[in-house]
Amino acid sequence: MISRRRLIKQLSALPLVGGLMSFDVAGASGLLQPEAVIPPARNYLQELGVRTFINAAGTYTSMTGSLMVDEVKQAYMGTSEDFVNIDELQDKVGERIASLLGCEAATVTSGAASAITLGTAGVLTGTDPEKAAKLPHLAGTGMKTEVIMQRKHYIEYAHAIENCGVKIVYVDTREELKKAINKNTAMYYFVNFLNYEGQIQWDGVLEVCREHNIPTMIDCAADVPPVENLTKYTDMGFDMVCFSGGKGLRGPQSAGVLLGKKKYIDAARVSAPPRGNTIGRGMKVNKEEIVAMMVAIESYLKRDHEKDWALWESQVNLIKDSIDDISGLKATIDVPVLANVVPTLNLSWDTKKVKISGDELKAEMRKGHPSIEIAGGGKNSVSITTWMLKPGQERIVASRLSDILHQKSI
Repeated sequence: MISRRRLIKQLSALPLVGGLMSFDVAGASGLLQPEAVIPPARNYLQELGVRTFINAAGTYTSMTGSLMVDEVKQAYMGTSEDFVNIDELQDKVGERIASLLGCEAATVTSGAASAITLGTAGVLTGTDPEKAAKLPHLAGTGMKTEVIMQRKHYIEYAHAIENCGVKIVYVDTREELKKAINKNTAMYYFVNFLNYEGQIQWDGVLEVCREHNIPTMIDCAADVPPVENLTKYTDMGFDMVCFSGGKGLRGPQSAGVLLGKKKYIDAARVSAPPRGNTIGRGMKVNKEEIVAMMVAIESYLKRDHEKDWALWESQVNLIKDSIDDISGLKATIDVPVLANVVPTLNLSWDTKKVKISGDELKAEMRKGHPSIEIAGGGKNSVSITTWMLKPGQERIVASRLSDILHQKSI
């Protein structure tokens, strides 16, 4: 029989056996006892051949939005171990979010576009499930058929409204808005980041719509930060407010939230899962996302926003400093007035002095190691943000950008 001492000696000579199996030599029986070993984490993206990148562009859906903060990830995983009634969970989470944001009601949706569709559906159907089952087929239902928005506010996401079967009526002026309102008008849709593009701004729209008892929805998908926006637009008087969850809130990418008057949120829920005969059935939000969205809002409200801003500014200034000496290059740090309100480095250049186009610069940044994504493009401009960078990545961005632009400058 092999001795204990000899066995231990033989095991110690085996290469890397401990990486697969370790032993407790002080087991209760005096024999070697196997211990549980946590296998190394799999790198799924690497296995699949999907290239990751440093995100110096922003919270674009095509780039998977933002990264969830640790508290949100913990909430997501911590909710995955049990079964719940989805409506009960939405009720409780909605109550919690509404209390945090000082509005009448809230519900977690499958992104901001889902909030737009479900909110529109709720305005059309009220809480009548028979009407909800008929959408998007409005003919002969007695439901209203038109939604008004400003022509200058047109964005492709307006399709989320048309999903409900309504016609969008476009206006330019306050007088045109008044004339457009009729018995078929269901709602007014306002795109927040385009407020200063249109001739009718927040107060003007709200005043006219209140006068004619028309519900109002405002699309604020990318309007966090600043934190004040989470309460600003319900306080202003909009009946429904739509936010993305996977942008500045750092919640799940496929989640969002619809806030506002309780009667409209309740009505929106009639077209939302788990109901199966509505236009919202494909907009399912799982229990993990619902709780994680709530925690994302809790977490965001208690963040040190001044500290975040100072970090973003220091990072974007470091990048700017790396290319400030290039002749023919203009570099400015700007902050958008609405939507994606973060320090943004905007670069433009004289292509006679800097021999590269914006699209070529983006491609050069992308194909390097590690890959880096920046925004903008075209003939001679790009833009860079730092709020989605992990600490230290700003130095990698600065180094790569500087190398490319100095090589292309004369």
